[in-house]
Amino acid sequence: MNVSVGVEHLNKLLPLKARQDALDSVLRNLHQEVLQSFTTTGRPLSRAQIAARPGAVNVDDMLSQLAADDLVVLSADRQDITGAYPFTIEERVHKVHVNGQDVYAMCALDALSIAPMFDASTRILSRCHVTNTPVDIKMNAERILSAIPDDVHVGIRWQATSGCAAKSLCMEMVYLKDADTARQWQQQDSDNISIYSLDQAVEFGAAFFRPLLNT
Repeated sequence: MNVSVGVEHLNKLLPLKARQDALDSVLRNLHQEVLQSFTTTGRPLSRAQIAARPGAVNVDDMLSQLAADDLVVLSADRQDITGAYPFTIEERVHKVHVNGQDVYAMCALDALSIAPMFDASTRILSRCHVTNTPVDIKMNAERILSAIPDDVHVGIRWQATSGCAAKSLCMEMVYLKDADTARQWQQQDSDNISIYSLDQAVEFGAAFFRPLLNT
């Protein structure tokens, strides 16, 4: 599945931009500010910060609407935001250093998307899904500055999101240490697995996530 087809397919499974566009301006701006908060503070906005925003009326209702659209992930008690694609405060294998903050990304593709999304420099520390080999990627916007190993690929096992992609689809959007490992992983489920080079995955992630910051 090439990049453009992959982006189209992901937008069908997880139509973040379409759902964001359907929100009223207060909720749409809130979602964008939550994303920005992860890069500036390493965390999403707190309930107090949300309540203090212009137009905020009922924080519980606002959070429920964003969560129903899978634009954010909430804590178990549904009181606080714990994630907003591509970010999460949940400890995951994909750690990203951006703007002096350490954050976690939902998946391998999400981690690659942060630098181009925010026109920032990032460092990704992760692991190969198959071999557990450490992965270390440095980026500036859409440019890969360095990658260890130097032939890292991204694999996606396509599946329905079941209402929350963070707990389903994201779990199998992974790094694979080289082309051979990627091919071996793909052979397990060739009808449902797509493999992308690092450059292709960056292009993919930028095309999917950048629109979320457009007004």
